[in-house]
Amino acid sequence: MRLTSVLAAGAVLATFACSGSPSGPSDSSASGPSGSMGTMNVRLTDSPYGSARAVFVTFSEVSAQRADGGWTRLPFADGSTTRTCDLKKLQNSAQDVLGTGPLTPGQYNWIRLQIQSAKIYLDAPSTSPTPCAASMAEPPGAASVFTIPSGEVKLNGTFTLTAGAATTLLLDFDGESSIEKTGSGYLMNPVVRLVSVQ
Repeated sequence: MRLTSVLAAGAVLATFACSGSPSGPSDSSASGPSGSMGTMNVRLTDSPYGSARAVFVTFSEVSAQRADGGWTRLPFADGSTTRTCDLKKLQNSAQDVLGTGPLTPGQYNWIRLQIQSAKIYLDAPSTSPTPCAASMAEPPGAASVFTIPSGEVKLNGTFTLTAGAATTLLLDFDGESSIEKTGSGYLMNPVVRLVSVQ
């Protein structure tokens, strides 16, 4: 299932049971007062750019914003400071974990992704055994670094995190819609949709 309300201009807004405001207090890495926490899992899937053999996207942050608070950063699944995903390995309903960790229970309205870099490989696929990892060996042959006008993607979707329970968000990074070939190389305006909340 895909949601159809998408604005792709650097910061992309995808609506899922929309409510709340995009603005909020300054970023906060604190997870709130001690006590029972909920767990948030952010997973990624894709319908990638057809002519590529591999598309590496390196994320530097995934975070969530409570309806009444600031942004809280989620750890990457492997505990690293960045996480790279090959969009080609995430096609055909494949998924992998982007970020996961404990958060203060309550209502959340926004998910934010920060993209550090991206690169397209035209001759050979990735040899990585998993779609996402702390780092990946680059495939041989022709490749091009993407120009990314804005590496920030915000997704608006209201969901409630319950103490002692896990909430899983599935995001679709639409490679086909995100990538444009120009006269001087490749441009990426990330198009990401919030597909489901479970």
